[in-house]
Amino acid sequence: MGDDLFAAAAKSRLESRAPLAARLRPRSLNDVVGQAHLLGPKGSLRRLVETDRLSSAILWGPAGTGKTTLSRLVAEASSKRFVQLSAVNASVKDVRAVIAEAEERLGAQGQGTILFLDEVHRFNKSQQDALLPAVESGVLTLIGATTENPFFEVNAPLRSRSTLFRLEMLEADDLATLIERGLEVEEATASTEAIEYLANRAAGDGRQALTTLEVAVALAAAEAQDTGAAGPTYVELSHAEAATDLKSLRYGRDEHYDIISAFIKSIRGSDPDAGIYWLARMLAAGEDARFIARRLVILASEDVGMADPMSLLVANAAAHAVEFVGLPEARLNLAQAVVHLATAPKSNAAYLAINEAMADVQDLPAGEVPMHLRDGSYKGAASLGHGKGYDYPHNHPDGYVVQQYRPADVAERRYYRPTNRGYEAAFAPSDDQSDSRGQQA
Repeated sequence: MGDDLFAAAAKSRLESRAPLAARLRPRSLNDVVGQAHLLGPKGSLRRLVETDRLSSAILWGPAGTGKTTLSRLVAEASSKRFVQLSAVNASVKDVRAVIAEAEERLGAQGQGTILFLDEVHRFNKSQQDALLPAVESGVLTLIGATTENPFFEVNAPLRSRSTLFRLEMLEADDLATLIERGLEVEEATASTEAIEYLANRAAGDGRQALTTLEVAVALAAAEAQDTGAAGPTYVELSHAEAATDLKSLRYGRDEHYDIISAFIKSIRGSDPDAGIYWLARMLAAGEDARFIARRLVILASEDVGMADPMSLLVANAAAHAVEFVGLPEARLNLAQAVVHLATAPKSNAAYLAINEAMADVQDLPAGEVPMHLRDGSYKGAASLGHGKGYDYPHNHPDGYVVQQYRPADVAERRYYRPTNRGYEAAFAPSDDQSDSRGQQA
């Protein structure tokens, strides 16, 4: 009964005011959290906006990264008129009406028009084509926003007339800053655990972080009202958990490193079930999916290597899917990569090879490039002896010829020793079948 009263009181509180994300909408570029690569002191977008020289642009990035906010700030910093359409429900007729009004405004008042087109990837070819003449002539400055890769979803002619700006998911520190600003607006405070939990659960989405915070504050306020507690509303971890309807997992700095270590070692140890379990733990705790994907790409070369060359492609594809699809769906791509890598034959021969070669580069003299390997394509190279004596492998039946390819100081050094596992077994010399240099520590 008490929980129902809290929920009812929280709902009433939420309905009595504008959403927190709207109330906290930045009023200047300096208020925007994140996107330092675009909005920092030397950021390209900041410079173009501040000098009012931004031409048509496409803002591309995950939900909740500030695409709509930035478009409004661009309009406010510009002398142009701001018009907004949503590609979800706008038609070609709507687009032509905007163009007609823009032409009239430009002719009568000398004022340009910025058209903000949300979800631009939802426009079909004919709708996008209808924009082209106005964008090309400068009647309209188009700012399109999309969560999808514009190279796939936006027509090439329209894309070529627009500058692409890639917005990144907000980092945990950025989200924590946003949450603290939200708490100030809500005249509330929160525990460190609650702030960290909300930041981790938001998965890089600023709007989601503020929406969840608003619910958590409402729940905390309703509980305080019921118990008669005085003072500012205080959001605890339990309120944050209730706002997301999920139980918090302990995931501090130690857990971050310990769990990723267990994750990598499980895949290296060819245990797909353990790999999937640790993946689920990290995702449930709000770990950055891009961090997980990067570790898989590294593991594909470090621990699988040439025993299964396809593993690097699979891991890289999963990393791309994280950017292209995003969570929660990208968990499927990550899971597939984990299973593939865990069940693949293992070899760290490439890892050991590059480490030994790097050590030699550091410790041994940097020998000259052998004369027959030097560039002989430019005028005068032959007179210097460059390329002389080079034996072109394709002139031989097997496409292979023995010749020295390294400086003399390392000519006899051996770095890559194929194992007899998986694909490597096809070209591993017989004397390497029992190679026992040992695994990495």
